[in-house]
Amino acid sequence: MVKKTLSFLFLFITLAIFGQQHTLSEEAEVSVLTFGPGQSLNDSFGHNAFRITDNKKGIDLVYGYGEYDFDAPNFYLKFARGKLNYLISKHKFSDIYYHYSSYNRRIDEQVLNLSLEEKQKLFNFLENNYKPENRKYKYDFFYDNCATRIRDVAAIVTNSNIDFTLPENFEPKTFRALIHEHLNRNSWGSLGIDIALGAVIDKEAKPKEYMFLPKYIYLFFDVAKINGKENLIKNSSTLYKNRAKKSASNFLYSPLMILGIIAALILYITYRDSKNKTRSNWLDITLFTLTGIIGVLLLLLWFTTDHSATAQNYNVLWAVPLNIFVIGQLFKTQIKNWFKAYLKLLIIMLCLLTLHWLIGVQVFAIGLIPLLIALTLRYIYLLRFYSRN
Repeated sequence: MVKKTLSFLFLFITLAIFGQQHTLSEEAEVSVLTFGPGQSLNDSFGHNAFRITDNKKGIDLVYGYGEYDFDAPNFYLKFARGKLNYLISKHKFSDIYYHYSSYNRRIDEQVLNLSLEEKQKLFNFLENNYKPENRKYKYDFFYDNCATRIRDVAAIVTNSNIDFTLPENFEPKTFRALIHEHLNRNSWGSLGIDIALGAVIDKEAKPKEYMFLPKYIYLFFDVAKINGKENLIKNSSTLYKNRAKKSASNFLYSPLMILGIIAALILYITYRDSKNKTRSNWLDITLFTLTGIIGVLLLLLWFTTDHSATAQNYNVLWAVPLNIFVIGQLFKTQIKNWFKAYLKLLIIMLCLLTLHWLIGVQVFAIGLIPLLIALTLRYIYLLRFYSRN
């Protein structure tokens, strides 16, 4: 009997504590945190999270979406294929503040104008989402990330409609242009993104779709209305203002400089070959191998992964996958006639790439410009060389 009584008391106390931890008081506040960009490519776009505070209950927690699941089997393969599950995170605000302030990343807070019922609903939603069986979700950079989840969860928990009006000085932009707002276009990160992501991100984004970027969560939430009447944001403040840093010029190590030097070397060798009426076989094998391998990788990203943004990638017009399969012709003294036609095709595809760029079908990395010029002139020289022999 005593044992049963103790067990009952233990269960009662546990439920009481659990209920206390999960029931917010009238003093509770729910806010959206916006963290400024960091130094690494992964942090270049900033971050968003929910903050739940309740001084009466001793609660000050931050919930964010987009944490890596490093324990997932075949992590890197799943990451490359777009099949990696991401996690919702939960941390004490003091830890979050220390982390972002130590990396000198700005922290802005917007307190949401919600009823106690809506605050409780949001808190319950996040707590339920944080359960081990619910934590994982399939991440998408444009449509289901740390920022879009803030927008979507806020809409779920409010009993009214959130009307997202256009922020001041709003300008229509493509997804790629929105990415370029956060990156130096003459950087290796921008080069990699512009090569890996296809023409699907060169379409104009709808206003609501701007909120895949944390800064636009802040801007759209700032002017949003509840049922077209009350402001969604009760008040806002800057919790940590980042210190200004001197911007160092890295042009000497930029894609334009490095690829420009490589392009100049290709053009010099082509000029020398033209004077000597010969062909530097090692150069052509290198170019065909590298462009072919890159092209195969782009096709794999296009057709064999779940990444929505890697489709319709016309970088394959210069990084031609077939190049890897025709290298054998470069070792022969007498080439097949079809290889001459293939060289003409390579030149035509580079012209098509230029047309795609000019009419806005796809925007390509500016760091590629010297290389594209060098490839075009090298292919023209090869065609003339083989036509003479």
